[in-house]
Amino acid sequence: MTETQAREEICRVGRSLFERGYVHATAGNISVRLGDGGFLITPTDACLGFLDPARLARLDAQGQQVSGDRASKTIALHARIYAAARAFDAQTACVIHTHSTHCVALTLQPAEGELLPAITPYFVMKVGHVPVIPYHRPGAPDAAEAVAQAIARYGAQGTPLRAVMLERLGPNVWHDTPAAAMATLEELEETARLWLLSSPKPAALDAARIDELRATFGARW
Repeated sequence: MTETQAREEICRVGRSLFERGYVHATAGNISVRLGDGGFLITPTDACLGFLDPARLARLDAQGQQVSGDRASKTIALHARIYAAARAFDAQTACVIHTHSTHCVALTLQPAEGELLPAITPYFVMKVGHVPVIPYHRPGAPDAAEAVAQAIARYGAQGTPLRAVMLERLGPNVWHDTPAAAMATLEELEETARLWLLSSPKPAALDAARIDELRATFGARW
């Protein structure tokens, strides 16, 4: 993907997420890691539904801004995600952060461990484990460190992550393209919605069914 294509795709994905209610107001951000090691990221306080490709923040490989509007403060977190995730999947090239309603709702009560059990096959196949990162203020360096540690810990256990959940704030998801990262976010938010709508709560898929998904589809659980 060229830089021009990446700019257009960030804006397309941002508009789609905004129009379908996955983000609101100026919440959320999208970044792409470019081939030269630099980054594009949505500007601070930008509405993802009304992005201008020419005004996206462009940063060099050291994270120093070289053009565009002022970068979102979350670039530090995104950079840590790329560094940690690419150790297990070198194709990782897009991070999306949102304040998606159902995901956030699950962490408004005390939460620990993982956000959701393995309740649907597509959650197991497309998302996988989603550790909850305890609350830190937005942009806090400690949050970035906790996310990087979670990515390293799960990866070392043979289950590379595609998402983490920042308590009371929202998910961060990553993949090789903006479109693929968006699909991961959609599956995560839909699973959170199903969990909140279910009463009584459904049992997780058992080990045999998860093993079947893993053998057939390369599931991420």
